[in-house]
Amino acid sequence: MDFKTATDELFSRVDHADLANALGTSVATIRQARLSDTSKAHRAAPADWEMAVIRMAEQRVGHYRRLIEKIRSGL
Repeated sequence: MDFKTATDELFSRVDHADLANALGTSVATIRQARLSDTSKAHRAAPADWEMAVIRMAEQRVGHYRRLIEKIRSGL
């Protein structure tokens, strides 16, 4: 694995659209749910958001584990 490929994988991230897709909702809903509770535009978090966040975090952990193994195997 070369430096660019490794760092591209390292810098990959989850964004609002990824979470919205996982929850079957809109990006606007995600953004509004992240606002301060005192904000007039604040909305409740989507149902089952906890499990979606856990699944996505587990996927990221797996992504970084695979990256580590790819790099180690090339040393």
